[in-house]
Amino acid sequence: MRAWQLEEIGGTPQLNDVEPPRPGPTEVQIDIAACGLNFADLLTIKGQYQEKPPLPLTLGMEFAGVVRAVGSELTGLSVGARVGTFSGGGGLAEVACVPADRCVPLPDAMSFPDAAAFQIAYGTSHVALRHRANLQPGETVLVLGAAGGVGLTAVEIAHRMGARVIACARGVEKLDIARRAGADEVIDSETPDLKAALKAMGGVDVVYDAVGDPLFSAALRACRPGARVLVIGFAAGQVPQIPANYLLVKNITVHGLYWGGYLAFDPKVLTESMTELFDWYAEGKLRPHISHTLPLEKADVGLELLRSRKSTGKVVITP
Repeated sequence: MRAWQLEEIGGTPQLNDVEPPRPGPTEVQIDIAACGLNFADLLTIKGQYQEKPPLPLTLGMEFAGVVRAVGSELTGLSVGARVGTFSGGGGLAEVACVPADRCVPLPDAMSFPDAAAFQIAYGTSHVALRHRANLQPGETVLVLGAAGGVGLTAVEIAHRMGARVIACARGVEKLDIARRAGADEVIDSETPDLKAALKAMGGVDVVYDAVGDPLFSAALRACRPGARVLVIGFAAGQVPQIPANYLLVKNITVHGLYWGGYLAFDPKVLTESMTELFDWYAEGKLRPHISHTLPLEKADVGLELLRSRKSTGKVVITP
């Protein structure tokens, strides 16, 4: 089979011909139909992601397809089942093996590309806004990087939860995409005095930040008393340094959110979240925005789209 593999940290992924993996006793073998790309794939290539799997590594953290074979100790999943999985790797290939407990059955109406674009982005935003920030109807949410892979889902979910959504992104095209996803107001990330502009809009109760500094610092200073700040990632490359005295004076709470980390210490949070999200999808309330769909041999082009910020929503690879 073909697989995009990273053989050394900082190297260039290569499309190799390799033997298909065989499932262990508690694993399933999946014919991959679609794989969603994530900013974390770029961090993995550079050796900057939280988890560092052994090399060589087949890239691709979330994907969807059809069960081809099951391990000897499994009874829950059967050959032919349509599943999605967050495996942490293996998706940029034609076949993968993953633990069965990482697989979720797909709603009948969900396409494979939608499934590959769904889990990490929607899961991250839903757990962040509902479980961590306890977002309430009528509150104001500021989403930084609002046209990106997770940012756009935060706009959708916050809107679905009854919040007033301010979307912050760069350029008219990206702001228009965020508005169509449910943003009530939009603001360009290159606004000269972002803090003052946000305060003029009434301030914010919840900040959803997948970008980092300098936008983080401006958003923090536009927070209302009692606000909650969600630290999702640092796509801009600058990790913000948070002044603790400012948190104290305005009673602000900062929540870190690493969605995949819940698999190790509280997987029930993810299970319950994904159940609600799949229900919303089945009801037509959520639809992933996929800006680019590319064949497997062009996965490197897809990664460059993420790196150069030329994509919106998700990039999906279809083996």
